[in-house]
Amino acid sequence: MEHKWVSGFCPCNPLKLRALLLIFLVLVCSNLSQCFDIYPQDKDSVLLFRSLVQDPSQSLSSWVGSNCTNWTGITCENQTGRVVSVNLTNMNLSGQLHPSLCKLPFLEHLVLSENNFTSPIPLCFGSLRSLKTLHLDHNRFQGIVPDTLMKLRQLKELVLNGNNDLGGLIPWWVGNFSAQLEKLDIGFNSFHGEIPESVYYSKSLKYLDLGNNNLSGILSDFHQSLVFLNLGSNQFSGTLPCFSACVQSLRVLNLANNSVVGGMPTCIASLQGLNHLNLSFNHLTYEISPRLVFSEKLLVLDLSNNELSGSLPSKIAETTDKSGLVLLDLSHNSFSGEIPLKITELKSLQALFLSYNLLVGEIPARIGNLTYLQVIDLSHNSLSGSIPLNIVGCFQLLALILNNNNLSGEIQPELDALDSLKILDISNNKISGEIPLTLAGCKSLEIVDFSFNNLSGTLSDAITKWSNLRYLSLAQNEFNGNLPSWLFTFPAIRMMDFSGNKFSGFIPDANFNMSKNFNNGELGKMQREPFATTHSADTKVLIVVTTGTELSFNYVLSSMVGIDFSNNVLDGEIPGGLFTLRGLQYLNLSRNFLRGHVPDVEKMWGLRALDISHNSLSGHIPGNISSLQDLTLLNLSYNCFSGFVTKQQGYWRFPGAFAGNPDLCLESSDGGCDPASIPVVPGKAFEGEEVEGRISVWVFCLSAFLSFYFTGVALFCSARARNYILQTKA
Repeated sequence: MEHKWVSGFCPCNPLKLRALLLIFLVLVCSNLSQCFDIYPQDKDSVLLFRSLVQDPSQSLSSWVGSNCTNWTGITCENQTGRVVSVNLTNMNLSGQLHPSLCKLPFLEHLVLSENNFTSPIPLCFGSLRSLKTLHLDHNRFQGIVPDTLMKLRQLKELVLNGNNDLGGLIPWWVGNFSAQLEKLDIGFNSFHGEIPESVYYSKSLKYLDLGNNNLSGILSDFHQSLVFLNLGSNQFSGTLPCFSACVQSLRVLNLANNSVVGGMPTCIASLQGLNHLNLSFNHLTYEISPRLVFSEKLLVLDLSNNELSGSLPSKIAETTDKSGLVLLDLSHNSFSGEIPLKITELKSLQALFLSYNLLVGEIPARIGNLTYLQVIDLSHNSLSGSIPLNIVGCFQLLALILNNNNLSGEIQPELDALDSLKILDISNNKISGEIPLTLAGCKSLEIVDFSFNNLSGTLSDAITKWSNLRYLSLAQNEFNGNLPSWLFTFPAIRMMDFSGNKFSGFIPDANFNMSKNFNNGELGKMQREPFATTHSADTKVLIVVTTGTELSFNYVLSSMVGIDFSNNVLDGEIPGGLFTLRGLQYLNLSRNFLRGHVPDVEKMWGLRALDISHNSLSGHIPGNISSLQDLTLLNLSYNCFSGFVTKQQGYWRFPGAFAGNPDLCLESSDGGCDPASIPVVPGKAFEGEEVEGRISVWVFCLSAFLSFYFTGVALFCSARARNYILQTKA
């Protein structure tokens, strides 16, 4: 076989050869033009700037030699070698800015975003007369904006966002110093005072972000074609302007978290290009006019946390098959009446928040038509009827939150179709029946709250399929039967609350090492809140509408790492493994029929609250709790403990924790036994917990009656103690 080699220069047509040579020369010249030297004086200036910069990531290590194309973040003009751009975004740089940076007369773009530069903004920046872009956002600049910046007549973008110590008054000149200024972003700083009048009339301005400062004053209308306006999280007052100059241009309007008053003017709906409208956390009042109908371009409407009243608007926005509202939040208002059927026509809707209103009636049966829905929150209303079966049509649902209503009926087996569901909260309703076995199909569940209903039956094995479970509450229902052996097999569980039921039998002595939270805890990551606010779960759903119509779902679960089996009819001994869970913060086994000795608590390093009161526990008080520095609530009252409790054991911090243990005494100041130091009535260990319940001490410690008789008479002279005893016995 003959091989024919073809060289780079082959016999060709002369015209073609010339064309090839021309292309070759163009490519060579192009490459050569990219290999130019940085202008010597500019090089010296940039290297002086680097001399004061701390660069732990060695991001600027390429600043050697003279070839400008090799210098990270530096762009030079290809004919002269003059530096025209410095972009050092997110390079983990810190320190101060050397004034040599101001000796770059041809610099057009200076971007130092997302670093840790400190010191005030250099005064000499005003000498950079060619500057078009100045981004100093997300650093640690401090002081005020220097007036020398008003000399930057060519500036198009001034971005100072996210410098917490940068503040003072907004400079009076900021709206008219540059006829080219299109973007002004000074959000998340410490500016105060009013918006300068020049800002309202800056004709070139398109993007204005003054959010998250301490600005105040009466809201005024703007007189330019803004595209983006964020004044959120300030102290602005007055009524809502019409923004008539922005009718065609405005895309984003955020006035959240201010003190805007009055009603919703119908002229707001004339903003035809509006995509995002956030007026939450203000003082808006009155009803929403039926004439207030936004265009189909509106994607996000948040009117939550106001004082709006009347019926929910039957039509809030136009909708088409391809566009329409993605997020609607009308929660935390005073809307009344029923949920209008028109809401089920918002086919693009992905998140619906109507919680904390005065809504009545049933959940619309056609809600399942909203097939894109990911979040439904109708909690804290007065809705009645059953959960509509049609809701399974929302097959993309991630959170179904219906707690604190008057819903009844049973949990429908067909809910297993919601196999993407992460949060299911139907607590504080009147739902009855058993947990359907088919709910095993909801394998994505992470937070389940069925508490305060009329549910009954034994624990369904369907629960074992919820392998990602983080929070499970079945409290205050009518469940019965034994606690299953699989109870502690959930690796991500934080809180398990089965209190106030009729569970019987032993606490299973299972493998307690399955849960990483029970064993390791997350105390370092969790805010130290008072116990009463962290016993139950506080779930905050976070929704962000990203590019286009994409919705990003997340949630934050605030809950103690704990177990609550209180107020049942459990018997037997406490498993020793339960008291070896180093991450457990809360353990409540009170008001059962538990007996035997209490295991040592010294290994429960994260313990903050322990209640094993009103049982039949006996023996000596276990171990030493001096090392449990986070323990703030302890209740061992109304058992049959005996013996001598020394001060070295650390229990002296909780003198009221031992009431109702007649054979127990605490070490007195002289080292003796002082039974009188143990009060008859304990302090209320857990705020919000009902005091009612059986006093088992009369059943298993009858002899205590005589020893406490005279003390009880004396205590009845105290009104506070008398009321507590009467409530307890009741």
